[in-house]
Amino acid sequence: MTILLADDDPVTLESLAACLQPEGFRTLLACDGAEALELWRKHRPDLLCLDIMMPGIDGYEVCRRVRAQDAGVPVLFISAKSEEIDVVVGLRLGADDFVRKPFGKHELIARIGAALRRSQAVKSSTSGFQLGPLRVLPAELRAQRGDDSMDLTPREVSILKLLHERAGQVLSRDVLLDVCWGLEYMPESRTLDQHIAKLRKKIERESEEIIETVRGVGYRWRGQG
Repeated sequence: MTILLADDDPVTLESLAACLQPEGFRTLLACDGAEALELWRKHRPDLLCLDIMMPGIDGYEVCRRVRAQDAGVPVLFISAKSEEIDVVVGLRLGADDFVRKPFGKHELIARIGAALRRSQAVKSSTSGFQLGPLRVLPAELRAQRGDDSMDLTPREVSILKLLHERAGQVLSRDVLLDVCWGLEYMPESRTLDQHIAKLRKKIERESEEIIETVRGVGYRWRGQG
């Protein structure tokens, strides 16, 4: 497995590489966004870890350009920017996770491992499923509604798949986080809600509710259609 690391601080880059290489990962190091894009195009790594604040092309723009060509590769932001808006922007651009600096080695490895497992699980899944008016195609990382097609991230596919598998059941936040994020770490409470809000904008039309909010508990797909 190859991981692309992009950060304008050489000390941080070396520290990240020192964490991941003993775990068996090959690392590609980029000191700015332009170099990150060049390495991504040349090597097509299995996962990207991006700092946000980089000279020239920042991490947000790197993510946007990568997502325009590849909806499936996991992207993690690793940044000292910690305001909620920073997380929201990253998720809306298609990032799979947001790791705040400073972070622990074991936390980082757990999050990378969880993102890679989700990605591999989606790639290995070939059968599609119907979610109301939506046809979800996991292997293609997209959903189809009539003639309209929308790209999905591996985590978005995981969320929709779980809702489909447990149609009619109210899924608590803990269940969704355990299954779709992994047991190794616990994301912040707002992470799930932000992902659901972003996913709804993609798949739902005006006055439509595919993913139902059950206040104080979690989310549900009722199973119609």
